[in-house]
Amino acid sequence: MTGLAAIDLMVRGGSVTLFLLWSWLLFRDHAQALAARMAIALNATIMCYILSSLFWDAHPFSLHAMVIDAISVTAPAAFWLFAHVWFSDSKEIGWRRWALVGAFALLPLYQLVHIRLTGQFSMACWIAVRIGMIGFAGAGLWRAWADRENDLVEPRRRFRKAVVWLIGGFVMWVNLIEMVTNRMEGGATLRAMTEFAILVSTFVVSAALYGFANPELFAAPAPQPEPGAAPSVPSPLAAALQRHMMSERPYRTEGLTIAALAAQLGEQEYRLRRLINGELGFRNFTAFLNSYRLAEVREALADPAQREVPILTIALDAGFGSLGPFNRAFRDTEGMTPSEYRAARTG
Repeated sequence: MTGLAAIDLMVRGGSVTLFLLWSWLLFRDHAQALAARMAIALNATIMCYILSSLFWDAHPFSLHAMVIDAISVTAPAAFWLFAHVWFSDSKEIGWRRWALVGAFALLPLYQLVHIRLTGQFSMACWIAVRIGMIGFAGAGLWRAWADRENDLVEPRRRFRKAVVWLIGGFVMWVNLIEMVTNRMEGGATLRAMTEFAILVSTFVVSAALYGFANPELFAAPAPQPEPGAAPSVPSPLAAALQRHMMSERPYRTEGLTIAALAAQLGEQEYRLRRLINGELGFRNFTAFLNSYRLAEVREALADPAQREVPILTIALDAGFGSLGPFNRAFRDTEGMTPSEYRAARTG
């Protein structure tokens, strides 16, 4: 074994060890949290990428080498699901997202079967896989960027851009590497540099994550407090916020930001973030607003005088931008559809 090969093997082993340690700690401490489970799944796909070329070089076209390679290309899809769950504190992923990921996973499966039957790659399938990988990686990055201001968990908010851009950037970079390494000299060196960067980045990210209070980062979503359910002895700011939300109903304004709400109260944004998360118990600003919106909707649905008012009208008047997010938020909170709720309260 050459010196370069020995270094390459150590780098891969170090990266896999760090990912295994991180995954074990997540499983041990936060197995009940969907975000932690998705992080473990993402780690597994990245480990498959780190190991795939070793198996492929040793046993090309063998079943186990192709299976590991097929799992590795699902890393962008796992990253997309992880970003969605972690940053929205979702309790479930939803069948549409699973269906999209499942459809994408059929592509490497088709490639595997095609190779076993013909001994050749399907170029059309290869191109479709690369397009899908870039699409999922881009969607994950957008998910992290678009909703960054709504995050009320300060350690996660500080860390989300660094971690997600790092993971997303690597997914994009690896995809480009895979597209060019077989078509240029120095491809092996480029791969080795990428694997070393993965090791260093994994070490830095892992060390930083272990330094945070992990329950704040990967906590299972707790039941959301009721609107106006301030602590038994609320702070002056909590009392002022409650009065403002109940009297002025700013939650009805679509696109309301926490900066705008802080300006309405004449307070610093960071103090309002700290209050809504630390004192009122919300991890996401949208969830805080939705608690008031849903309270208004429930009151309207239970009112016999509004029985003929369309549910969509009630939802839009309360501040929901469209029917889809409203239905999901209502089902998550009440365990039934708005129509079922109205029938039970006014029937």
